[in-house]
Amino acid sequence: MTQMTSLAAGPTPEPGDRGHFDTTETQPDRDLPAAPTRLRSDAARNRNRILAAAAELFAQRGVEVPMSAIARRAGVGVATLFRRFPNRQTLISEVFARQFDHCDAALARAVEHPDPWEGFRLVIEAICDLQMHDRGFTEAFLHHIAGSGEGPGATSRVHQAFAIVVHRAQQAGRLRRDVVLSDLSIILLANAGLRAAPADEAEIMSRRLVGHLLRSFATDGSSTLPPASRLGLSDLLLAP
Repeated sequence: MTQMTSLAAGPTPEPGDRGHFDTTETQPDRDLPAAPTRLRSDAARNRNRILAAAAELFAQRGVEVPMSAIARRAGVGVATLFRRFPNRQTLISEVFARQFDHCDAALARAVEHPDPWEGFRLVIEAICDLQMHDRGFTEAFLHHIAGSGEGPGATSRVHQAFAIVVHRAQQAGRLRRDVVLSDLSIILLANAGLRAAPADEAEIMSRRLVGHLLRSFATDGSSTLPPASRLGLSDLLLAP
């Protein structure tokens, strides 16, 4: 994913952003050959500012935040935003490219893993870990699934890969037969809720939750649980 730069640097207007920046005419530069290079540099700077602003707002308000709000945060015109990113899905894919690559790689390894149960376990752990590190990942992941199909009504490649992982683990007799693909929704929603816990305990609680879920999914139920959180019910009452 393109590295995002700080929003501290001032934005640069691009052609078509009339009304957002000062368009006062100046004397043309005699050094005309340098113009294309500067334009490319300005476009790259604006693109990085948009990605940085989108990442901040997705984390704060979710991926459905208005595109106009992202443009304002980046200090560019809406026209510039849509030139760089023609639709919301494209922007989401760029902002979360690293996370999606990690998720896709985990699915690919799980499909080929010699131990089908280990493949299933690693995918669940990877997705839940990404959730805890990126507040907007859950919504972005759902958009990623919806946007990775080949057309309306098509089953996405992410959905297909997860179905293969589940089927292999069940065929190996390691995953309960009554586990269905929609159980991933339960996992995502339950784990996402732990983001409300104190930051120093949230990841511990997430790993513990995943351990409980995996134990309930396994046919033998013998997997060892990760360490428990120190956060008790009384602590929840005192939480802000």
